[in-house]
Amino acid sequence: MKRRTSLKLLSALTGTAGLAGPAAVFAQPASSNVIRLVVPYPPGGPLDVIARALAQAVQGTLGTVIVENRAGAGGNLGADLVAKAAPDGRTIGIGAVATHAINPWLFRRIPYDPIRDFSPITLVAQVPNVLVMNAETAARLKIENLRDLIGYAKRNPGKLNYGSGGNGSAGHLAGEMFKSQAGVFMVHIPYAGGNPAQLALLSGEVDLNFDNLATASTNIKAGKLKALAVTTARRASAMPEVPTVAEEGRALGLASFDINTWFGLFGPAGLPAETVQRMNRAFIDAMGQTDVKARLASLMAEASPTTPPQFAAFVKAELAKYEKVVKASGATVD
Repeated sequence: MKRRTSLKLLSALTGTAGLAGPAAVFAQPASSNVIRLVVPYPPGGPLDVIARALAQAVQGTLGTVIVENRAGAGGNLGADLVAKAAPDGRTIGIGAVATHAINPWLFRRIPYDPIRDFSPITLVAQVPNVLVMNAETAARLKIENLRDLIGYAKRNPGKLNYGSGGNGSAGHLAGEMFKSQAGVFMVHIPYAGGNPAQLALLSGEVDLNFDNLATASTNIKAGKLKALAVTTARRASAMPEVPTVAEEGRALGLASFDINTWFGLFGPAGLPAETVQRMNRAFIDAMGQTDVKARLASLMAEASPTTPPQFAAFVKAELAKYEKVVKASGATVD
């Protein structure tokens, strides 16, 4: 598999909206230290949008914040920049499920250790994914809920297919986890990005997708897609009527199913504890501000503030979880 897989992964996990702009600089007195907030993806994507909102929200407590986009290699270049920075509190970054849980297993080589080379500050948010079927296909196959889907898949192995934004993408890995835990076989069809995968689902070219809730919500509400379950452990506040995979599939081997897109703040390893705590408090306070809450809501993201130790434990658990999923998928990047 070639380097293009990393581009598919980037598209699936972060999106690329047309919101590109210059680095955000929020002025403070000249004596204040400038903090560089590295976003490992291009301008305009969800992480970039949230980073700029957070940068503005913490200017009163942390000083001048400059958002710097360092895209490349599925997020690895920007993450490595943070890992290699001096632990003086002047460089931090946004990391994600890709950079800290998936890429270490997807890429044959990465230039940083996702645990050893970082100081976790706080988890910021989690974005639910949703298992959606083409509504006409669901009606034709008499699939009303997740139990119907699993029952049909078991009676008809290989007859269902699902699309994704590419090998190694979030949708692909969610599908592999689902197949493994439910004990079913469905054919994976990779596309060159999330948008082509969704168009294939809408046209009936594929039967189902594990899609980002924010992306799928319009077509769910329009009746073009049927939402069977969200992939997070808890129901999504933006669509509370949709059950989770875990609750619907509790008796079918899916009680522990939990997969989503998450992102959080990291500093380089060795960041002083008092600096980590100060930043933790500032960014958690920022998550409660109106503008940040509005930006998160626009992405259907669930704010998920944590203590630094809680975030560290979360990252370790995610890294272990995705080792199994990525290896089972067979996806690699040279």
